[in-house]
Amino acid sequence: MPLKLKTKDKHIKKLAEIVNGPKSILYLKEDLLAYDCDGFTIHRHMPKAVVFPKNTEEVAAIVKYCASHNLPFLARGAGTGLSGGAIPINEEVIISLVRMKRLVHVDLENRRAVVEPGFVNLKLTNSISEKGYYYAPDPSSQYCCTIGGNVAENAGGAHCLKYGVTTNHILGLEVVLPNGEIIEISSDGIPDAPGYDLLGLLTGSEGTLGIVTKITVRILKNPEAKQTVLAYFDKVSDGSYAVSDIISAGIVPAALEMMDKIAIEGVEAASFPVGHPKDIAALLLIEVDGIEAGIDEQIKEILEVCKKRNVREVKVAQNEQERARWWANRKTGFGAMGAISPDYLVQDGVIPRSKLPEVLERINQVSEEVGLRIANIFHAGDGNLHPLVLFDSRKPGETEKALKAGTACLKACADVGGSITGEHGVGIEKMEEMRFVFNEEEIQAQTAIREVFNPKNLLNAGKIFPSPGRCVEIKKEMKATSVKSEEKLLEFS
Repeated sequence: MPLKLKTKDKHIKKLAEIVNGPKSILYLKEDLLAYDCDGFTIHRHMPKAVVFPKNTEEVAAIVKYCASHNLPFLARGAGTGLSGGAIPINEEVIISLVRMKRLVHVDLENRRAVVEPGFVNLKLTNSISEKGYYYAPDPSSQYCCTIGGNVAENAGGAHCLKYGVTTNHILGLEVVLPNGEIIEISSDGIPDAPGYDLLGLLTGSEGTLGIVTKITVRILKNPEAKQTVLAYFDKVSDGSYAVSDIISAGIVPAALEMMDKIAIEGVEAASFPVGHPKDIAALLLIEVDGIEAGIDEQIKEILEVCKKRNVREVKVAQNEQERARWWANRKTGFGAMGAISPDYLVQDGVIPRSKLPEVLERINQVSEEVGLRIANIFHAGDGNLHPLVLFDSRKPGETEKALKAGTACLKACADVGGSITGEHGVGIEKMEEMRFVFNEEEIQAQTAIREVFNPKNLLNAGKIFPSPGRCVEIKKEMKATSVKSEEKLLEFS
């Protein structure tokens, strides 16, 4: 017996028709609860509906309908984003792209692949690894995040130090514009192609300029060799200086990651413990790859640098199993904080490498000032910091304290010439902090670009750029949804 819609809403009925029936739409409150937030769980808002198109034409039809009836809408992938970019703050129709998950084409000769937006990041590498190829961008959530979401946020990952972030691996996009028009943009693999860099503009636009429905990505040949080093330090400052020293020595590791004592406590309490010393202050996880000749020499140089910075212990992975264990330990770092704290807020600042000791010390001061522990897990090689503020939302005032600490950490990054995000995006989380790095004229110039693509501002409205009205609304939401606090609500600059 066919399913019937349990609603009189004419828009729900029409959207169901577009996606071929009730099995491809959610609209009941109990079904929508799973879509009220993404990985940024401090704010929650219910969508009007969630639709599941299976191809580009259905996405375009949904968009055309929403645009013609002034219905706000947004695209969503796996929901792993950490800045609130997929939260339906305007009661949007969510266009879920998870059913568009095909690996459309692989061209090994030209080292490219075409995927749909719902294709999971790690699945691409797994699909081509036996033929000696891989996809380089590797965010920690790569086992579940989608490549469409990676494009929206310009996701990075541990190996972006050497290989770059998502934008460095995008060769073409098929995009549904906010009016429902379908366009294709391609560089044809030509470096510095003439004309405007529309691929660069759309990659990292956080779903505010269009909805990506196909992606052509660059794939790479597996390196001949790789070696991984684990170094333990008794002082965070020694580990920080070692990071700059390694790069200064002319070595460009594939990855150079750092974790401090609190972060180590978390990963050792979670799923993939490797036996890190409990009293260690910091560790570096360093990986080099490339042509086999010369790898051993790079490892020797790295070991010498670490020794000069008072390393307590340094070891080289003896086999692929040990290396994989170390990386599993690192890549589950964010989720591992759940083993030592009921809640956490992860931030995403960027700084010059030389400022690591200074900024880490400032983050420690912020921790003391707000009375909350802050763990640090980050891509040290390219200065992309991830302070994780640990808190308990059940305790009065702690949510506000966590938000205040997060803003202070981002301010510390901006103050040394850095930025407020390296790979997680701005979303709704960091809108007001955009003022730390852009003045009003620069913000207006960027919103003017958005208006060219999205003139009715129906697609993912209220994201990225600060506005006085939206700031007031968010403050009201925090008062309504957060526990009462004796402290003043976080003041936005």
